[in-house]
Amino acid sequence: MRRYETIVILDPDLSEDQWESVLERVADLVSQLEGLLVAFDKWGTRKLAYEVKKKNRGYYVRLDYCGLGHLVDEIERFFRIDDRVLKYMTILTAETVEIDQIKEEIAQAEAAKQTSTQEAEPVDEPIPSEVSEAETSETETDPTEDTREV
Repeated sequence: MRRYETIVILDPDLSEDQWESVLERVADLVSQLEGLLVAFDKWGTRKLAYEVKKKNRGYYVRLDYCGLGHLVDEIERFFRIDDRVLKYMTILTAETVEIDQIKEEIAQAEAAKQTSTQEAEPVDEPIPSEVSEAETSETETDPTEDTREV
């Protein structure tokens, strides 16, 4: 099995539901043709380098998946037919991959993501800039006073 990466640029004027339907179709294709979907990275709407189909912006999505050649052919055929897709490009990232190793990478990435979200939860500690006025008035000195010793 080989590992591929595909960048897809979708029409930015579509609703999020329409973007999701395209991505769901790709996920279905991968599972139907005995592939393994490693990652979906939604990069969001960005400005294009040049105008494509009279559009200056596009919704970028990166797909990382494992499969055989006929899977790539079917995904690219779907992108050619679908008018919601402005551009796409597929590259081969690894000639041979071990599925078990890829599944372990996915599990480790999910575990790291869960721990980072748990650490990112806000803690109810006072912010140093929110020190009460009473505390600051005690430490402040009058700038007109002469504090030098004689």
